[in-house]
Amino acid sequence: MGIISAIGYDIRGVLDSLTECRSGISRETLLDTVYKGEFPVAGIMAPNEELYLRALPLEPGIYTRTSLLGIIAARQAVRQAELENLAGRRMGLISATTVGGMDRSEVFYKSFRSSASKGRLRDIAGHDCGDGTERIARTLGIDGFLSTINTACSSSANAIMTGARLIRQGLLDRVVAGGTDALTLFTLNGFNSLMILDREPCRPFDETRNGLNLGEGSAFLVLESEEMVAGTSKKVLCEITGYGNACDAYHQTASSPEGDGAYLSMKLALESAGLKPEDISYINAHGTGTKNNDLSEGIALGRIFTAGLPPISSTKAYTGHTLGAAGAIEAVISILAMLQKCIFPNLNFSEQMHELGFFPVKTLETGKSLRHIMSNSFGFGGNNSTLIISRCS
Repeated sequence: MGIISAIGYDIRGVLDSLTECRSGISRETLLDTVYKGEFPVAGIMAPNEELYLRALPLEPGIYTRTSLLGIIAARQAVRQAELENLAGRRMGLISATTVGGMDRSEVFYKSFRSSASKGRLRDIAGHDCGDGTERIARTLGIDGFLSTINTACSSSANAIMTGARLIRQGLLDRVVAGGTDALTLFTLNGFNSLMILDREPCRPFDETRNGLNLGEGSAFLVLESEEMVAGTSKKVLCEITGYGNACDAYHQTASSPEGDGAYLSMKLALESAGLKPEDISYINAHGTGTKNNDLSEGIALGRIFTAGLPPISSTKAYTGHTLGAAGAIEAVISILAMLQKCIFPNLNFSEQMHELGFFPVKTLETGKSLRHIMSNSFGFGGNNSTLIISRCS
């Protein structure tokens, strides 16, 4: 696995921040916006020039911030998996994103509006979401199956789910799956127009919650079939044992009051894994900190876990909401929780929601034997996805 985010540029850095309960959300940002200092974000405080150096070696060309973040995280994952020659195998890359190359496109648009030369079209060649997928593939030397997924905030969870399904169906032997998204003016202005940005650090599942904080980052996993791993000395970190995707089709942005889509995705994931609700050791919730999402997800959790909830927390108060990268980033965090035998807390929580009969983990809990972890990612349009990550037996 590989990751870069506001709380760390690699697995070690992210783990240190998680165990030290250090959030990446602040009022500092590299974005040139009139909202600087008004809306906290979880930005990676490295300009594109630094990211470019971290991503080397690269073929010549213009790279978007989204692509650079994806290349960095995917290369980390491939290195940890001890993969060298990736060409010519039954191998795939599934990359997820929501904004694609918007970070360069909005710069081009400004010059296009104001300049007599109207800018250069090559500056927006990376606008398409699939451009980043192709650049990651070329950088890694993957020449097999490529796919790009954009299902809003469930995008990279769906990328991992799709990769697992392709392997389970015998179509591929190995898949690099995850997602990447950069902070842009487009997303900041867009979420502000929806009036769901908090002017303070987000407080998932708190009665006083007032919105989300945007973030940026990337994470990728290397998935392999049992046959590929058999007979090797590789250390298998975990298994993707279950997954589910469901759409409640309630509203373009809001979750249904009953949490129907979330309930169905969790139900399908449990059925896929052959597990019962009581088998789940910990839930990494979607938990954005918005009034609607946290209540809807909480109701759905109550419908699934009728005998009582396992420990639950949202880690978005660490990383911000990284949109298309969120599912993969939280999958990596879930794996770290399993390997480190700990549960990372729901930062900034102080007051239990009146409508829900539970509250999240408030402090770092260690010495936990986590057998099965459920990770939720719920997107706009009601596209809801759930992954179940299990300890290797």
